[in-house]
Amino acid sequence: MDEQTPLTPEVLVPRLGNQLVAMGLLNSEQLTQALRYQREQTAQGKPRLLGETLVELGFIERRVLDRAVTEQILLLRSALENANRTLELRVQQRTSELEEALRKLSELNQLKANFIANISHELRTPLTHVRGYLELLFTEALGALNEDQKKSIEVSLRSAGRLQNLIDDLILFSLASKDELTLQLKSVDLNLLIAPVLTRANPKAVERGVKLFVELDVSLPPVMADAEKLSWVLAQLLDNAIKFTPRGGKVTLIVTQSESMVTINVSDTGIGIAPEKIREIFEPFHQLDSSATRRYGGTGLGLSLVRQIIETHGSLISVVSQLEQGSTFSFPLLFSRPNQIGNQ
Repeated sequence: MDEQTPLTPEVLVPRLGNQLVAMGLLNSEQLTQALRYQREQTAQGKPRLLGETLVELGFIERRVLDRAVTEQILLLRSALENANRTLELRVQQRTSELEEALRKLSELNQLKANFIANISHELRTPLTHVRGYLELLFTEALGALNEDQKKSIEVSLRSAGRLQNLIDDLILFSLASKDELTLQLKSVDLNLLIAPVLTRANPKAVERGVKLFVELDVSLPPVMADAEKLSWVLAQLLDNAIKFTPRGGKVTLIVTQSESMVTINVSDTGIGIAPEKIREIFEPFHQLDSSATRRYGGTGLGLSLVRQIIETHGSLISVVSQLEQGSTFSFPLLFSRPNQIGNQ
């Protein structure tokens, strides 16, 4: 509104002229004439409202104009109140729909977790028998094997081992999904914990032509952690780093310390992750390459569980990555104190 235009109730009524015509208080010819006169006055530096122009031209009386304006304001207020009530009802309805959808999603997640847990436990028993007999065959406890037979049994054992790891991951995921993931916190010596993890990771690194390094201070103080689950986390991070690093690349496990905590870093010189994709890698059963011909295997559970285990420790995992340059996964852990030792 122009600074010279008077502030009156009329400014609250849109398209006043059309409203007055619709109410039978003005005809179209009078409205056209008044609008033309209003433009002329504005061009001369004398801006005025339409109602004022109509009164000045004698087309309508002031009291009639005021009454018409008041009626229009009341109608507009009533329409606004109705619109607000309608909006509130729609918001309530939408909120109710979202709450119901969330409830159903929660039920579905619970069913999924129960299904995964049940199937995994059912698979574990027969697989244990299969692995047991394969090991008996491989050790020739059931009779001598020729070289080809022994190699075949060895391949079968490796496949059974991968299947066992998958079943264990599914069981762990089902526990995490049902908020039943618990920790046995105690004072953990990282040097003792990391050594066997590296021993298990090294054969895969050698097989893929990836160099595996570790930078670890032997004088590191112990940290508060669940040793078994922390070992699993480190194994997963190293396995991922090795899997996504091309031949000739390197993977490095670095542990640094500050005043009250250590920070564990797993770095690689692999294919890297696009910035917009980093959040996706922690989604369960999600693969960045989901095509049928994808190059890298896996269920997409590993990093999801890594994050949940680290967060259950009261920590957070961070990722720094650059395409074709590599990635670094990091998370801190607090030093242990004598009065902290116990179960969670």
